[in-house]
Amino acid sequence: MSLTDRRSQLSEALLYGIVDFGYVAEEKMEEVTSQLLNGGADVIQLRAKGIPEQTVFNVVKRIIPLCQSFGVDFILNDYPEMAMEVGADGVHIGQDDGAIADVRKIVGEEMLIGRSTHSLEQAKQALDEGADYIGFGPLYPTPTKAGRSAIGLDEVSKMEAQVGAILPAFCIGGIKPENIGKVLAAGARRCVVVSHILTAENIREATAEARKVIAAGV
Repeated sequence: MSLTDRRSQLSEALLYGIVDFGYVAEEKMEEVTSQLLNGGADVIQLRAKGIPEQTVFNVVKRIIPLCQSFGVDFILNDYPEMAMEVGADGVHIGQDDGAIADVRKIVGEEMLIGRSTHSLEQAKQALDEGADYIGFGPLYPTPTKAGRSAIGLDEVSKMEAQVGAILPAFCIGGIKPENIGKVLAAGARRCVVVSHILTAENIREATAEARKVIAAGV
């Protein structure tokens, strides 16, 4: 798939799902990924902070075919070289992971590059640097991003007008059923929901419900 096609597909995404080693045991990765996909997640990212690279590689090789069978983009958090090796659709980087141009040199011209942003200025910077999409947050405190201050909802509408109108922007951080309405009312059009879904008794149902709410809000 070309970068143009990947960007076009991503522009239709509403719910960005993350399979995170912080919540999911290695032996459960395929099962959880399948539940996210069956629930309607439009994108799947593997997040593996502090995990041995060989373990990450082994899991990636198992869950990429699942994503492909659903026609859903698979994004690897960090590890641009590995993303190239395994044929991922994209790579996601943080603020401290270098310039997007440098990552582009590693992954080539056909892979999506996403950037985590924590302010309106960072979101605009990511746009200027050539990111294909951004994560914006954390909007609320979340154990997924322990130690990072929540940025609140005040800049969501400005971010959507100045950045989200040009490339997909996924609001992230502590989003759950009791506050997702406020997030959408603040102007968000796309969301990442992590801890609420991954700790749910039924991950497929939690995924489906989150996507339904986002779709109704936009």
